[in-house]
Amino acid sequence: MRRLLAVVAVGLLALTACSSPPEKPALEPSTLDKVTPPPGPYAGGAVAPPATGAWLGAWVRPAQLTQAGRIAAVRHYEESLGHRLRIVNTYRRIDEPFDTFSDRQLGRKGSTLMLSWATGDTRSITLGHSDRVLRTRAAELRRFGDPVLLRVRWEMDRPNLAATMWSAEDYIAAWRHIRAVFAEEGVRNVAWVWCPTAEGFAAGRAASFYPGDDTVDWICVDAYAGSKLASLQDLLTPFLAWAAQHPKPIVVGEFGVARTWGPTVRTRWLREAADFVRDWPQIKAVAYFESDPDGNGANGQFRLSGDPAEFAAFRSAFTTLTP
Repeated sequence: MRRLLAVVAVGLLALTACSSPPEKPALEPSTLDKVTPPPGPYAGGAVAPPATGAWLGAWVRPAQLTQAGRIAAVRHYEESLGHRLRIVNTYRRIDEPFDTFSDRQLGRKGSTLMLSWATGDTRSITLGHSDRVLRTRAAELRRFGDPVLLRVRWEMDRPNLAATMWSAEDYIAAWRHIRAVFAEEGVRNVAWVWCPTAEGFAAGRAASFYPGDDTVDWICVDAYAGSKLASLQDLLTPFLAWAAQHPKPIVVGEFGVARTWGPTVRTRWLREAADFVRDWPQIKAVAYFESDPDGNGANGQFRLSGDPAEFAAFRSAFTTLTP
């Protein structure tokens, strides 16, 4: 019996030694009462932010993922809003081209294209294995010509991406390598956007991925009231406390409130979110996640345009962010 207890004790010690250190607790919402955003104006690189207020943008999932489908989805959404999207978010893998027909149609005429770019394994990038495709993407953006926001491997702090990110140091090295390749290719119309998750800041793991003020133009965060209900202010508090130390414009790259919370709660959430964005001067753009991803339950469905009350609240609250 003693021998058995000793074996169990050794096993427990081994498990303890192998386990990761406890995550840092989230900051309390009241922390923002003590935070002062850095004074503007904020440069923003190739994409200068609005002098006052915040731009409204969105990812609008099309019924069909075709060039025509992308354009039709955004145009219909804008018609329903009665307001042009100042930022149009779209997603690409590293092997998918930029400067497509839909890019040219959506990223001009008063809108700025935000490319959310899944760049893949960081060590492969740093070793130069992806240089040929990086140079191709750089040439495409140079040819596109108009300023774009480029979110290089957004949400890099997600635990399910750890295998391809390797470490925060590896992510930073890959980021800097990509920037160097684009500079060699003469790309001048890209604003570099660094975008982790609100959860990553609450857990204390996101900030270590920051590449540095010298190589980032916009700082960004993705935040959702999904399986857990929290206001946008509460979700953003840990990130904004960190961002106050960095004189950069902020874009909320993705945000949403899940259908599971019902019309009354969603309507109130959206109105309070817009009021908070309006009152926080460092936030210069927000992009709603207008999508019901396949396979998600109600707490992962964020589309508003199919729900009249919620969409009306969103339209009245968010289309007036920029004077």
